[in-house]
Amino acid sequence: MEKILVSRCLLGHKVRYDGGASGPFDQLAAWQAEGRVVAVCPEVAGGLPTPRPSAEIPGGQGIDVWEGRAQVLTAEGEDFSAAFLDGARQALALVQRHAIRIAILKANSPSCGNVLTYDGTFSGVKVSGEGVTAALLKRHGVQVFSELQLPEAALALAHLSSHT
Repeated sequence: MEKILVSRCLLGHKVRYDGGASGPFDQLAAWQAEGRVVAVCPEVAGGLPTPRPSAEIPGGQGIDVWEGRAQVLTAEGEDFSAAFLDGARQALALVQRHAIRIAILKANSPSCGNVLTYDGTFSGVKVSGEGVTAALLKRHGVQVFSELQLPEAALALAHLSSHT
């Protein structure tokens, strides 16, 4: 059975930076009931507490953090880059351990955003790009979706399941 990596906050776990959750979502609950879900919060896995200061990537995206051209910073300038990188590596380890090819990650997050992230000014402005974990997983062949793309993720999963 095809497994799916899912952000813990989307499963209703209170691990977001603000101590909240973003789910649950019916589709994710159904996949969880089927035993398909492997849950992860890269930020918590990387050692950050809940709650924690919000963080953004000023002047860059997830790939820029990997390549040392940008940092993940709080509004106060605290560097969370090492924790974000470590958590992304742990997410990749789960992907590899479970042969995961699809991930559902939290939209707009500096870790998990797959289409948009915040621009680093802490003003709520979003820009095209991907977070630290999403960037790493995509570069290892994982199809990354957000909670805003659950129908597309379901189609991708059906396609993979019909070809295995």
